[in-house]
Amino acid sequence: MLSAKPWKSEAIIRLLLSVFICHFLGSVAMSVMRFPGANNPVNPWAFGALVAGSVIFSLAALFVLRQPWGLDRFTRPFLAMLFYLYLGLTFGVFVQYFADKPAGENPTLRTIIATLSFQGVALVFIWRFVREHQLGWRDAFGFPVSWKMALFLGMVAACIALPVGLGLQMASAEIMSLLNVKPEMQPAIQALKNTVTWMDRLALGVAASGFAPVAEEMLFRGILYPAVKQAGFPRLALWGTSLLFAVVHWNVATFVPLLLLAIVLTLLYEKTNNLLTPITAHALFNALNFAMFYFVQSKL
Repeated sequence: MLSAKPWKSEAIIRLLLSVFICHFLGSVAMSVMRFPGANNPVNPWAFGALVAGSVIFSLAALFVLRQPWGLDRFTRPFLAMLFYLYLGLTFGVFVQYFADKPAGENPTLRTIIATLSFQGVALVFIWRFVREHQLGWRDAFGFPVSWKMALFLGMVAACIALPVGLGLQMASAEIMSLLNVKPEMQPAIQALKNTVTWMDRLALGVAASGFAPVAEEMLFRGILYPAVKQAGFPRLALWGTSLLFAVVHWNVATFVPLLLLAIVLTLLYEKTNNLLTPITAHALFNALNFAMFYFVQSKL
């Protein structure tokens, strides 16, 4: 049975907004790198002003989010954050529009920036979130609880989930083909397909099997799931966080497999009370997928 968590709703909102802003800034950084090869470039000085506006106002929103909002002072900082965020997003949308998407974009670099600006910064903000609740990683996510059994169950779950997930993905792709919808390859797999150096492959492997599982499990299973459950909505906690997990990966063909995986990972956490179990299952699931795809590609 999962133990109660002291997560504050206000702190969760600030955490999610902070991660969102940093992920958006990652997309702005990619736009800056695309700009020299854009098909419809604007004046470089004007483009630079748009970039500066997006970054400055986004950082201002992050500055407002850095401190807790008490009930007696919630409205003013929240409205200030919304104002800065609106301006930062507005400038950023124009940056992305003028940057366009030239051919030959480096998918490895795109995947690494996306991972660092989402999962990477999520780990930093989760660390601050945990400290704000006067806890450490171990106590916050139950790492000491039967950790050997937690690791073992995670490995077993990944080995079982992998063939099931692949079967569901193939079925989803077949259904999409029947509906004349072309399945899109996941960004990480597309990046791996286009890699030519071992450094690129190593970076992608670390991102897929290291950063992503740890950050996503802490965020979705470790924080969001118990918060919604303790609010009195256990079914919404299970299905809502699982759906959100599948949606944020932005891939139709893998939506059903990822939804099933998220449900399994949540139940594992609920059963073991140790986040090491879903982290291990998630990391091994990604690593086996990564290794299998690389092996198949090397034989083609």
